[in-house]
Amino acid sequence: MHPAGPAGTRVNMQEKDLPRERLLAGARVLITRSPERSLPLVDALQDAGASAFLLPLIDFERAPDQHSLDVACDALGAAAFDWLVVSSATTVHVLTAKAAERGLVPAQWIPARTRIAAVGAATRRLLEDRGLAVSLTPADDQSAAGLLAVWPGGDGKVLLPQADIASPRLAEGLSAAGSTVTAVTAYRTVDYPAAAERRLAIPAEGGGADLQPPSYALLTPEDAAAELADGRLDAVIAASPSAARRIHALSPLLGCRFVAIGRSTADQAAALGMPVAAIAAEPSPAGLVAAVAAALLTTEDAGGEPP
Repeated sequence: MHPAGPAGTRVNMQEKDLPRERLLAGARVLITRSPERSLPLVDALQDAGASAFLLPLIDFERAPDQHSLDVACDALGAAAFDWLVVSSATTVHVLTAKAAERGLVPAQWIPARTRIAAVGAATRRLLEDRGLAVSLTPADDQSAAGLLAVWPGGDGKVLLPQADIASPRLAEGLSAAGSTVTAVTAYRTVDYPAAAERRLAIPAEGGGADLQPPSYALLTPEDAAAELADGRLDAVIAASPSAARRIHALSPLLGCRFVAIGRSTADQAAALGMPVAAIAAEPSPAGLVAAVAAALLTTEDAGGEPP
């Protein structure tokens, strides 16, 4: 079967540009996220004719230093910051939980005068779903570099809650632009599964409890390595640099196409020597289906055999 351009092509197709049925007929696609974060994508892949396989590689725990996080959150609620910079969807869930601890929803807690910047469109949507107005999101390069490229500068105070393994690039760039940055660890990234007593609760994405979830196969790392070694997977989707590192540790990808959600994930894969077949500019289910299609079409466009 198999759908795209040169390796590493950034794909920015809209759902209306794609055939409505069987775009990925027969494709076997590995998603390296937990089930609660994958169901809309699983559904979209199945609608396009693909089989979805889930390999949760990373999970999230509450930040070990809750005191420092709470001090920063109290200052946020007291309007001590000019900007709140949110660099991931997981951070939105942490902030929502912190608001709930205070008996509030985010829109009641975060002052209207505090401007909010989101690194990507998916993070922006989560913030807006919680009634928060987002003032700044990069249009094209949805990454730390993209946000820094459109940052207005100035000497304002910025709160930057982020993962324990976050690159210092964003904090350093904001500081270099004149901002006073308070960077605080909002959550810890660990191998899946996180310890139950420390696991960060993340609600399932896409639909309510009354909807029937799509079917998928849940793999172990050993299962996934065997599938890769036998050439039974057509594409793998990675959502973060840490996921790219864990995929690299599994097995050579051989004919499996690497699809990245975002430039930073693609850069990490390339640094590890894994060819990037496509980068999804829009991390929506439709955008990711388009990226997988683009990655797979590369083979046909080149006149080769499908992987």
